[in-house]
Amino acid sequence: MTGLTQPWRVALAALILVSGPSAADEKKDAGPQAPASSSERAEKGDATYRQLETFARVLSYVENNYVEPPNQERLIYGAIQGMLDTLDPHTVFMPPEVFREMKIDTSGEWGGLGIEIARKNDRIIVVAPIDDTPAARAGLKAGDELVGIDGESTRGMDVGRAMQKMRGPAGGRVLLSILRQGFSAPREIAIIRDHIRIISVEGELYGGIGHVKVKNFQERTDQYLRKELDRLRGLNGGKELRGLVLDLRNNPGGLLDEAVAMSDRFLPGNLPIVFTRGRDGRNSTEERSKDRDTEKNYPVVVLVNGGSASASEIVAGALQDHGRATLMGSPTFGKGSVQTVIELEDGSGLKLTIARYYTPKGRSIQERGITPDYVVPDEPGAKPGREAPREKDLQRHFRAESSATSEPASPAPRGPPENLPKWETTAALKDYPLKVALEYLHGLSAAPGRPPARAEGR
Repeated sequence: MTGLTQPWRVALAALILVSGPSAADEKKDAGPQAPASSSERAEKGDATYRQLETFARVLSYVENNYVEPPNQERLIYGAIQGMLDTLDPHTVFMPPEVFREMKIDTSGEWGGLGIEIARKNDRIIVVAPIDDTPAARAGLKAGDELVGIDGESTRGMDVGRAMQKMRGPAGGRVLLSILRQGFSAPREIAIIRDHIRIISVEGELYGGIGHVKVKNFQERTDQYLRKELDRLRGLNGGKELRGLVLDLRNNPGGLLDEAVAMSDRFLPGNLPIVFTRGRDGRNSTEERSKDRDTEKNYPVVVLVNGGSASASEIVAGALQDHGRATLMGSPTFGKGSVQTVIELEDGSGLKLTIARYYTPKGRSIQERGITPDYVVPDEPGAKPGREAPREKDLQRHFRAESSATSEPASPAPRGPPENLPKWETTAALKDYPLKVALEYLHGLSAAPGRPPARAEGR
């Protein structure tokens, strides 16, 4: 076949019609820029038609002349994936089976290993194992490279495919080949899938000071946080907490609405929490706190690390910018982009990056992440080693932008707080960053006349 059939021309015309700006988009873009003339739009449409015609011609040659009958669905899905592979790493196409699993993620229940991964160049890297899951119990660590899954090399494999191979019914066995710093060769680890049900919020009480671990931002995470804080107050004899450690370490993010609600819980009303900005002013939003259900103004420490990403960074940045919390740990992942999820007619899905996140003071989270006020290593006196991969290490990631406002950058981080009081309650704790955070809060509440952290408006 040497030319395009009439059905292909109809299909291409339809593609051109949907590729241009919609009436709603044009309305959103209305502003100081002059709208494109009809001749400019026609010229752009002609160029798009020529490019799509080339694609259709290649597809036609493959369908009619390839040595074996090709799978048409794989051809089209592969073409879409190849197109998106020229964009940022968070813009992905999901075939129907992968899209179904993605929707399950936000409910907090699925069958699998409990591992967050990312693609770095053509390799699959562990971002973080989720607490209390088969991956965590098997000893997987942030920064591990997944060399193979069930005997299949992951070289060049996309993240969706890797996740699909690791998921499945509870009780099934998955063989991972792991390469780690210090290993002379990859090692195989057999892990049994389990029914992963992420309890997104868990807490403990230490002498009137709460420690709340938030594992991810799924449906109802903020409600779980409120219930956990009330439970800790009950354990404290009904009295208000002396302080709180909000632990966002290895929290890969999740639902934006839940991150906004959690930030709102610790801020008085009408303060900015996060704002987004897309291309040409589109998808620009601002989320502000509401003057209800606000926690008392007890001191708060937020623990973060390189596995704290996206929604976690929104919470950490908002509380840091308003002086409502002291941040401790290590710099966060640096995922400062907004994705929208579009379900397509055949059950597949498109996750498309549409904007960037900014903190209340206009700091861009992208690539830089959030720097804590106090840098606290995992072990006392530990020297920096090989870092877990962050956004800046991912192939095709967006570069950091200058701040969206003229606000000054945050001050340079300091080392761990000094001269912390000895406290019997934390003497046996092996989690060094948590120990430091608790002792810091204990020192604040024990020092007479020392005010707690206060929220500040702009």
